[in-house]
Formats: sequence, structure tokens, C-alpha cells
Amino acid sequence: MLSKSEEKIMNILWKHKGAFMKDILNALPEPKPAKTTVSTLLKRMTEKEMISYEKIGNSRKYTPTVAKKNYFSERFDEFKKSFFNSSSTQFASFFTKDTDLSISELEEIQKLIGEEIKKKKS
Repeated sequence: MLSKSEEKIMNILWKHKGAFMKDILNALPEPKPAKTTVSTLLKRMTEKEMISYEKIGNSRKYTPTVAKKNYFSERFDEFKKSFFNSSSTQFASFFTKDTDLSISELEEIQKLIGEEIKKKKS
């Protein structure tokens, strides 16, 4: 699992499908962290096998090794396990009853669920 700071960097890497240190620093919001801080985060992310790099001259180009969809699917599973006892039904109940969703948002969710049910039945 990545820290919040690591996720910020990872989102940059996913968006650009890889980046050099200078590109990462430029893409981070103000106040920008020190270059040494970003370097440490990249090292940790490499150790976690979330990214890899290739040396190009004196620079490193960092590339994600994990797809964004896979990462967030795993994070969602952890969230669901921690807060909803691994129950998708409990999550859906909370999500639809205890959040401030509009009627149009609920109808869109209903439409998505209906489409998924049709796919799984065929």
C-alpha cells in the first residue's frame, strides 16, 4: 500500500505513463516537496515494486509496474474489509443511504448495476 504522498507521485506516473524526476517535481502541487523527499519516496515505491526505472544518461525514467485499476481495486477491497466486514451489500447500503447522492446519481448507479447484471446473466 502506498502513502498519500506516494499516491500523488503514482498518479503522475499513471497519467504520463512514466516520468523523470524533473517532470514529477513540476507536476506536484505547491508547496512542492524537496527533491530529496521525492527521491526517497521513489526509492520506497521501487522497493515496494510499484514502480521501476530505466537509466537514460544520468537520469532515471520512472514507470508504474501496477495498473491504476488494479491498485484501486485492491485498495477498495481493503477499505471494504476494514469498514464493511468485506460485505459489498453493507457497502452499497451505506453508499446509497448514508451519503448525499442526488436522485440523478442514484439513477445512474442503478443503470450501471442493471447493465452489469445483464452482462453477467448472458
